[in-house]
Amino acid sequence: MPTITWEDPFCGEGANCFRLGTAPDGNAYITVAGAEETYLTDSREALRAMILDIKSGKADHLL
Repeated sequence: MPTITWEDPFCGEGANCFRLGTAPDGNAYITVAGAEETYLTDSREALRAMILDIKSGKADHLL
């Protein structure tokens, strides 16, 4: 397991909390808070693109 630096959880209503993290290997990580041993990984560039797309409204249909 890489050494991941996790951000504080982003929580919705109830117990829906996600955490974002980065590691020296250049990758970014997403997990459910409390389950940090199981994560999704991709490049930091992919995480940046996803966040920008979400901010621009491309995921609003999921709300």
